[in-house]
Amino acid sequence: MQKIIKLIGPKYVSIARTWVPTLVGWGTVGGLAVVYFTDWRLILDYVPYIRGKFKKDDDD
Repeated sequence: MQKIIKLIGPKYVSIARTWVPTLVGWGTVGGLAVVYFTDWRLILDYVPYIRGKFKKDDDD
């Protein structure tokens, strides 16, 4: 980590430390928006806990 700080410089490392949480937050909001505005079932079928709640019965 020290090599990265020396290579980039402490000024830019401090800037990155303030921007990373913001970018993670906006990325999370954007990801949730994609799930909300698209076919949510298609995406949530890959989440292990939720996948079991939406099993389709083949008896129809």
